[in-house]
Amino acid sequence: MSKKLLTGLELQVMNLLWDKEKAFVKELVEEWTLKPKPAYNTVSTVVRILEEKGYVSHEAFGRSHQY
Repeated sequence: MSKKLLTGLELQVMNLLWDKEKAFVKELVEEWTLKPKPAYNTVSTVVRILEEKGYVSHEAFGRSHQY
């Protein structure tokens, strides 16, 4: 399966996930160092796109997902 290329924002999220190994969206937003900091919903959408592309998976904890 060939993977699609990452956008700039997707790459920034992936860099955070690679550093942390596992994280909730809230933790990714808290760790964001670039300005302006994206909204929670923006990061959540990007992580779901990364999951669709096959770059990440998640583990459910109730209604929260750890990626």
